[in-house]
Amino acid sequence: MLKFEFWSIFWAVFNTVLLFVLLRIFLFKPINKMKAERTRTIQDNLDSAQKAKEEAEELRKQYEDSISDAKEQANQIIMKAHENAEAERSAIIKKSQEEADKIVADADKAIENERKRVLRQAQSEIADLAIEAASKIIGENVDDEKNRRLVDKFLSEEEGKE
Repeated sequence: MLKFEFWSIFWAVFNTVLLFVLLRIFLFKPINKMKAERTRTIQDNLDSAQKAKEEAEELRKQYEDSISDAKEQANQIIMKAHENAEAERSAIIKKSQEEADKIVADADKAIENERKRVLRQAQSEIADLAIEAASKIIGENVDDEKNRRLVDKFLSEEEGKE
């Protein structure tokens, strides 16, 4: 049944070794080369993906920092606007108070001037009435100018006492 012949075994082993060497040269080397290139390409893709991820993360951090800075600047602008508004409000109130004080002072001055005018007018009328009464009592009209000075002197003395 089975016969083992040396040459048959030799040629079988030789053919197998030859097939292995030829497969190794023409099949395994290109396949290993393609496999290495594919591994390198995949690794390059993974590295560039990792690099892109890191860049995206860095950009995200920069964006968040920019947003944070913008919010901080907005808050500072709002605070400054509030401070400016408060200062403007204080200035307006101060100016209004000064204007009100000036109006009151002017009114006081006008009142005082009016009071003095009315007082002078009243003194003049009192002097006229006193001269007229004295003239009626004495019965004659003494020098009008002299009487006026006398009454004015009397009224000035009375005013000084008050």
